[in-house]
Amino acid sequence: MIKQIKESTDFLISRGFAAPEVGIILGTGLGKLIEEIEIEAEVSYNHIPYFPTATVEFHKGKLIYGSLEGKKVVVMQGRFHLYEGYTLQDVTYPVRVMKHLGIQKLLVSNAAGSINLNFKKGEIMLIEDHLNLLGGSPLAFYGVEHLGERFVDMSQPYDPVMNKALEEASKKNNITLHKGVYASVLGPQLETKAEYRYLKIIGADAVGMSTVPEVIVANHLKIPVSAVSVITDEGDPDNLEPVNIQDIIAMAEKAEPNMISLFREVIKDL
Repeated sequence: MIKQIKESTDFLISRGFAAPEVGIILGTGLGKLIEEIEIEAEVSYNHIPYFPTATVEFHKGKLIYGSLEGKKVVVMQGRFHLYEGYTLQDVTYPVRVMKHLGIQKLLVSNAAGSINLNFKKGEIMLIEDHLNLLGGSPLAFYGVEHLGERFVDMSQPYDPVMNKALEEASKKNNITLHKGVYASVLGPQLETKAEYRYLKIIGADAVGMSTVPEVIVANHLKIPVSAVSVITDEGDPDNLEPVNIQDIIAMAEKAEPNMISLFREVIKDL
């Protein structure tokens, strides 16, 4: 994998991806941050050596480089998921490449359903901790110790300094920012009533199908990371209504300006 990471990195450097400071991963329906960036280079995933290709129709599948709030950023416009048939190593490969490009911080976003019924559609949750319900680890492979310490401490997976900055940004911009625990599940099917009840019992505030693998690898690489969930649907098992993916995307897009404001504010102060 070390050789592959070097080839991917060298290719991107040759295409103008020079020493980014901040990496950003954009979740479902959360691609408009790109419009705020002074773009200097962009490459489709399928052109980058050893990169997976996004197979979900509403994930664009581009790596973008440019300036935002005076910082050089590299942005994943579209991410990868286990439910697409990829491995946990595939899903997290871009984080390893971004580290080799030079990122010093990582910001992650996702669309999620609320388990905590105090969290409403269109609001944002700052992830304080997570539950890995994916059935595996992106660090569970032969030779992982050559890329970082095998037994990674996860007592504080989300960077407290960056989280505090996001909280301060929310107050400054009058944005409701909840704090809670994110559960990552395999998907792609949404949850049953019984599953929503189970998730509540074990301590989840929101549920989605991403983010945790990337956060684990960020910790493996010692990259400070923060993540937010945009609440796109509400998982009330006693009043569960059918949800379709287009409704989820529409709600993510509606809430996205607040997420962009938070990310811009934090990047400016990093």
